[in-house]
Amino acid sequence: MNENQNEILHSTIGTLLIAALLTAVSGTLVGCASEGIFTNTETWEPLFNRRNLTGWSVKCKPADRDKQFWKVVDATIVADSMGNKEHDYVWLVTDREYSDFALRLRFRAFRNSPGNSGVQIRSRYDEQAGWLDGPQIDINPPGPWRTGMIWDETRGVNRWLYPDVSKGKWVNESMANPNFIFYYSDEGPGYNDLEITAIGEEITVVLNGITVTKYNGEGVLNDQVHKAHNVGQTGHIALQIHRKDQLKISFEDIYIKDLSK
Repeated sequence: MNENQNEILHSTIGTLLIAALLTAVSGTLVGCASEGIFTNTETWEPLFNRRNLTGWSVKCKPADRDKQFWKVVDATIVADSMGNKEHDYVWLVTDREYSDFALRLRFRAFRNSPGNSGVQIRSRYDEQAGWLDGPQIDINPPGPWRTGMIWDETRGVNRWLYPDVSKGKWVNESMANPNFIFYYSDEGPGYNDLEITAIGEEITVVLNGITVTKYNGEGVLNDQVHKAHNVGQTGHIALQIHRKDQLKISFEDIYIKDLSK
């Protein structure tokens, strides 16, 4: 081997070593990036222990108490009322209350599920009335464009808050963020990243990295109706199965950051 061949050999080996190192580093970074918004959870408190429903309670009317719609399967919270339309609202509610916070979770939506769900925040269950008052961030697999919009379940309100339409009127697809991204379980990553931030009367909803809602509820969330039910500014977080809906949806990686401190 002459001197030129020796230099070429050493150069080739060096290039291969650098390429291998870059590949290894790249693989590590890709692995972290695939975890999305959940890469750094040191300052976030888990709301779900991945084993059981400790910290949560099922709230519903007496007729639905024996229905096992909420369960833990493979480290996920699964809501499954498929094949059973004879039920009222059934909620899974946090035992703790929150005021200002950021909430992060992942949910899987299934194409064969015709039902509606949602995440209620700053809400409160009335045992006598069998009702959960408070604002709800909609999750609607049959019409994904509605996901992230805000409906108010508070008695006496019961209307869309965002987009702001008159009571009795309905939202439509033209009101949604045209850049929204929604995945069914059989496409893309198979799940959706949802982040809800509530500070004062302002609520921001980010779906898969896209801000779909920025709502200022001043004069609404702190009005006399909401104050009478003690909701809108403080209360529980809840996951919903809509009345008479056949729903299958799963939730995982549920974290919260208390911003009221």
